Amino acid sequence: MALRPAPLWLPVMVAVSLQWGSCLGASSHSMKYFYTSISEPSQGLPHFASVGYVDDQLFIHYDSHSRKMKPRVSWMEEVGKEDPQYWEAETQRARGNEDWFRENLEILRSRYNQSEGRHTLQVMYGCELRRDGGKGGFWQYGYDGRTYITFDKETLAWVAPDPLAQITQREWDGLTVRNQYFKAYLEEICIEWLEKHLSYGNETLLRTEPPVVTMSSRTEVEDGMETHVCRVHGFYPREIDASWMRDGDVWLQDTFHGFLTPNADGTYYYWISLQIDPKERGRYRCHVEHDGLQDPLDLELKEPTDSKSNLGLIIGFVVAALVVVGVIVGIVVFIKFRKMEQEPSSIKC
Repeated sequence: MALRPAPLWLPVMVAVSLQWGSCLGASSHSMKYFYTSISEPSQGLPHFASVGYVDDQLFIHYDSHSRKMKPRVSWMEEVGKEDPQYWEAETQRARGNEDWFRENLEILRSRYNQSEGRHTLQVMYGCELRRDGGKGGFWQYGYDGRTYITFDKETLAWVAPDPLAQITQREWDGLTVRNQYFKAYLEEICIEWLEKHLSYGNETLLRTEPPVVTMSSRTEVEDGMETHVCRVHGFYPREIDASWMRDGDVWLQDTFHGFLTPNADGTYYYWISLQIDPKERGRYRCHVEHDGLQDPLDLELKEPTDSKSNLGLIIGFVVAALVVVGVIVGIVVFIKFRKMEQEPSSIKC
C-alpha cells in the first residue's frame, strides 16, 4: 500500500504590479511551512494545523477548530488587498489538506500494523535565500516523530530511511512531473513568494537592531581560574559572529557557546564563555560582528569583582538551554501552495 499523494497544485503565475527588486539586504531569509495532523488529539489540540513562517515570524495559521486560514501579522493584510479571493482560496485548500491528512494517517497506521492510539503525520517544506545570494530548499515528511521520506531536489528522487517508506519512495520516484514541480517550487516559486512577503513586512523583517554586549566574570574558588561570559542581546537579524580572540586570533579552547535564543520582542540573545588563567587576562577579547554595527566590537576582559563560584552562571546556562530546547518532528505529506491548479490524478494502493 503506497502513501497517497495529495492533489498536486501546479503554479499559475499571476502578474503582479509590485516590483520587488533587491529587498533582502545582507542577511539570510527563509520561508517555511509546517503541517501536523494528530489521530487522537487531547487537551484541546486540533486534529490538524498548518502554520507558515518568514524567518522566525509566524505569518499565517489554520487549524481544524477555526477551519479558516488567517493572517498572524498585519503586513499579510496587503496580500488580501491585492487578491480579495486569497484568504477564501487558502482556506479551501487547507480544508482539503486536513481531509487528506486524516485519510493518510489511517493508511500509515495500517501499514505499520498499529492499533488505535495517538499518531502524528507531518510535512515540513520551505526555501532560503542566503546572504551570499545562494538559494536552498527542502521538503520532508515524517510519521510519529521519525523521518519518513525526504525529497532530493538535485536528483529529483526521494530518500526513504525507513524500509516501509520505500513503498512510497518507489511510487513517488515514478511521478516525474510532480517531482519537477517540487524542484521548481523550491528553487523559484517559493523564493518569489519569500521576496514578496519580505517586501510587505520590510519594517520588521528587514530592520536591523544592533546588539548590546555585556561582560561578567567570576573567580573559581577551587583552582583560582577565571570564568568570563560575553552576553550579546537585543539584536536582529539573527546572524551574528561572536567569538573569543586571543592575541588577535580566534580562540576555541576552553570556550562554551550558548543557544541562539529569540526574545519576546523578536530580537535575539546569545552568549559565549571562556575559562582562563588570570595571568593571561589581557590577551583575550570578546569579538562581535553584526549587520547592526558599523564596526566590529572588541571588549576586553575585566578583573572579577568577587570570588564566588560560577555555579550560578552554570545554572543560568542550563536553565536557558532547557527553555529553548524544542522539537519539530519528522514531517510528512503533502503540498499546498499559493496560486496553483490541480493535477487530475492521484495515486493510492
